[in-house]
This record gives sequence, structure tokens and C-alpha cells, in this order.
Amino acid sequence: MSTAAAARIAARLDRLPATGAMWRLVALISIGGIFEFYMVFQTGYLMPAMRASGLFSASSLGPLSALRSISIAGGASYVFSLFIGLWVGSLCLSPLADWLGRRSVFTGAILWYLLCSAIMALQHTGLWLNIWRFAAGLGFGLQLVVMDAYLAELVPAKFRGRAFALNQTITFSIVPVVAFLSLILVHRHFGGLEGWRVVVLIGALGAPVALWLGRVLPESPRWLALKGRESQAEAVITQLESAAVKIVGTLAAPVPVVPEKAATGRFVELFSPRYAERSLMMAIFNIGQVVGFYGFAAWVPTLLMARGISITNSLEYSMLIALANPFGPILVMLVADRIQRSTQIVIALCLMGAFMVGFALSGRPFEIIGFGIAFTLASNAMSSAFHTYQAELFPTRMRGQAVGFVYSWSRLSAAFAGLAVGYFLSDGGVPAIAVFIGVTMAISIIIVFAFGPRTLAQPLEAISH
Repeated sequence: MSTAAAARIAARLDRLPATGAMWRLVALISIGGIFEFYMVFQTGYLMPAMRASGLFSASSLGPLSALRSISIAGGASYVFSLFIGLWVGSLCLSPLADWLGRRSVFTGAILWYLLCSAIMALQHTGLWLNIWRFAAGLGFGLQLVVMDAYLAELVPAKFRGRAFALNQTITFSIVPVVAFLSLILVHRHFGGLEGWRVVVLIGALGAPVALWLGRVLPESPRWLALKGRESQAEAVITQLESAAVKIVGTLAAPVPVVPEKAATGRFVELFSPRYAERSLMMAIFNIGQVVGFYGFAAWVPTLLMARGISITNSLEYSMLIALANPFGPILVMLVADRIQRSTQIVIALCLMGAFMVGFALSGRPFEIIGFGIAFTLASNAMSSAFHTYQAELFPTRMRGQAVGFVYSWSRLSAAFAGLAVGYFLSDGGVPAIAVFIGVTMAISIIIVFAFGPRTLAQPLEAISH
């Protein structure tokens, strides 16, 4: 049976040590994630320049101008379009990863959103800018779901947390690059191209790398075995074992794991007695956590401008804050496989709430930057822990669609949070946003603390059984 074969493959995989070959796989998958983070996190840095170009005027937005009354000069429509695309991609397209495999869907999603982003950069009305941002969001939403499932299935249980922390360190390292490119390019023109368009097009140059990743990355051996492709799964696991033997010599005997009950998952399983509590917990958690995470990250320059800082200085300050992005996951690597994932998430959320209050109440530039950096460190540490966590909670047969479903609620929440941030900023300023973020952090803390299961160092099959 394919389920028994998948259990044998999983047992052999979980006994592997943290070799260079294994870390290379983590790094390669993370390189794919860099392109998504480049495209998603440019939002906050490019919006002021887009607004100055008139792309968010009522005439340019067309039907989307209805969103203008509750945003900052229409910029929220851009955030809204992105996250609605992310929501649809996460919710509706994630089953493709369970049907077609992790590798092909992972690389296909990258190529799709790079193409859509390049087309978006050439648009001259806010309406079509947002339409193509939505289209790119479909790929963003799908890729991030697949990346989590891919990593969880390839990495042994004993260092899964560190692998996700390394993944987040690599992917977040592109955020300072986006901030720097925005700082030096958005106010310039290159022939007929405005600087913000050049920033977008630079990211689209990653298409050849995506094609290369599709050739060098292996498919998930867990998924292959579960789909009856045991010989291919055997080839992948044998290669990883051979690399490990060269480093450590004899490998430990595999510890048997319980086979999955079926080779194919069904969406309705998410609401079965076994998984309903996890599905509801992670859906509510995602609704709350993303308000703080993207509510700050996507609006940093605008929030700084609301504090009386000029557009030029706001980009400079944003650049300093952005430099902190890779260091949150680096800090998590110290405890990623020592402290329960749910505990890591709760601590990080508490820190995010405290630092957001400090950011809102600060008046001097160095205080604003300091609290912005601290908030970024805490939010990215939280991101590393929860991406590991939600990928662990569901079985291989339905991991793609399960992660896509619970994560899609964060995408939908972020879409409306962008509008809400615009509303609160215009109505109550940064302190009102701090209250808004604080309430959502509290909800996320309570739900994870009360219902989060323990997953530390356990095989995926044991967690999901």
C-alpha cells in the first residue's frame, strides 16, 4: 500500500542528521521564497511614489475609487488587491500542491507571479495596476503555502524548527534590498520608466532562477510515496542517506511511524472531529496575527509620514527598520527546536503588542526607529514559528489544501486590515492603529495559548495521527 510505503520513507527521513545536503535543500527552497518576499514587501516602499504619480486618483482607479474614501489617497486599494489575490491563491489553488506535487507547483507559482508583476509595472492606470497586482497575488498565495508544506516534508523532525528559521532568514534578507532599491530608485526616471517601475521589473529578472530550481530540487519523498511513486521516493531518500553516511558513518535505525489512513485527502476532513479544532484555531490565529504583521510592514513609510516625517526621510527610516528583517528568524534559530512552537508564538505576539505601543507613543526619530526595529524583530520571529507550526498540524495527504485554508484567512484579513489601517490612520492617527493591532494580537495569543497542541521534535505522522 502507498500509505505503508510513505510511512517507511518518513521513518528513514526523520533519522537523518543535519548534513550539508539537507541544509542545501532548505537554502534552495528559500531562494524561491526570496522572489515572493521581494514582490510582496515592496508594497509599502512603492506606494508613496505610485500615489505621487497619480495612480490612486479617482479617475485612475475607476470602479476601485470607491475604496478611496477609507484609505490614504487610494493606496489601500493596492494593498487590498494584493491580499485578495493572496486569499484566492491560498484558498482555491492550494489543492494543486496535493494533486500535482510540491516542486512543480512551487516553481510554477514563482513564474506566474513574476510574469504578472512585470506586466503590472507597465500599467498606467490604477485600475489595471490593481488588476495585475491581484493576478500576481494568486501566485504569491499559492507559493507560500507550497513552500511551507515542502519544507515540513523534507526536513527531519529534530531540526525542523531551525530549518524554517533559516528559510525565513534567507527570504527576509531581501526586504532590506527592496528598501534600499526603493530609496535610490523611486525618485528617478530611466528613459520613459519611473523609478518604482524599475524596482518591480528588477524582481521579475528571477525567472531563469525559478526554472533552474525546478530542475535541481527533488520532489517531496513523502508525497511521492503516498501517491504510489515509491521508486522515485526511494531515489530521493537514498541520495539523502548517502550524503549523510559520508558525514556521520552508520545511520540510526528508523523509528517506525503510523501510516496515514488514506493516500488522498479530502477538504471536508478539515472539519472532522480530528482536525476541526486545529483548523478553527489556526484560522482565527491567522486572522489576528496578520493585522500586526502586515499592518505594520506594508504601511511603514506611510505611518512615518503620519508622524510628520517627510517622504524622503520616511524611506530612509524605513530602510533602517527593514535592515532588522533577517535577524528575527536568526534569533529564533537559538530556540527553534528547544521551546514548544506555540510558546514561541505567544511570546513573540506579546512583544509585538508592546513594541507597537512604544512606536505609537514615541516622538523622537531614534525612538520611532528603535521601536520599529524591535517590532520587526518580534514579528519575523513570530512568522518563523507559526509557519513551522501550521505546516506540522496536518497530514501529508492534505497538507497543501489544509495550510492553504487556514492561511487564507490571514490573506483575507490583511486585505481588509489594509483598508482599516487607512481608516484608523486618517481618523485617529498612529495611536488608533496601535490599539487596533493590540486587540488582534490579544485574540491570537489567547487562541494559541488555549488550544495549540505540542509538536516539538515529533514526526509529522505522529502529530497528525
